[in-house]
Amino acid sequence: MELKLINDKGAAGTMAAKDEIFARDFNEALIHQLVVAYEANARLATSKQKDRGEVRHSTKKPWRQKGTGRARAGMTSSPLWRGGGKIFPNTAQENYSQKVNRRMYRAGMASILSQLAREDRIRVVDEFKVEHPKTRLLAQKVKAMGFDEVLVITDEVDSNLTLSSRNLHNVKVISAQQANPVALVRYPNVLLTKKAVAKFEEMFK
Repeated sequence: MELKLINDKGAAGTMAAKDEIFARDFNEALIHQLVVAYEANARLATSKQKDRGEVRHSTKKPWRQKGTGRARAGMTSSPLWRGGGKIFPNTAQENYSQKVNRRMYRAGMASILSQLAREDRIRVVDEFKVEHPKTRLLAQKVKAMGFDEVLVITDEVDSNLTLSSRNLHNVKVISAQQANPVALVRYPNVLLTKKAVAKFEEMFK
């Protein structure tokens, strides 16, 4: 697979990349499973509901058992009553995580990268750095390369890039180790450094 190589001013040629990573068949079901699992694993159990033993209520029987014509009732904490406890309450110990095998994850990430390459949404640059931690410098650099919204993946992220990108909602800078299916799918363009490409070829082979 040939990936387009660019510099700070635009197009600059092509570079060869491994077909097993950047020319893999598109597997929609696997990619969907990866995205769902990634978001589920990031989910926190912050919802807490009370069961019938935890709600504030009286244990007095609301009315006598027989003769009123109404249904039998023991106490107001019944889940059938308004203000009663939940039958199957959410707890703070809920586990939403989903397991994805290593081979599936590698295959899914390679499938995403391959589809991005086929859609011409990947660009490669020799290196990506800014001299000073200035948001304006990074915004100008990205715009000069022809991007409005882009995910930048480098072999490692220095403090200048981190500080420069945190106020840009349309630019996200991560390392190759932090690459994830949600970020790759979300951004319309992906900019890789050559070392990041080599890292992907090592990680997802």
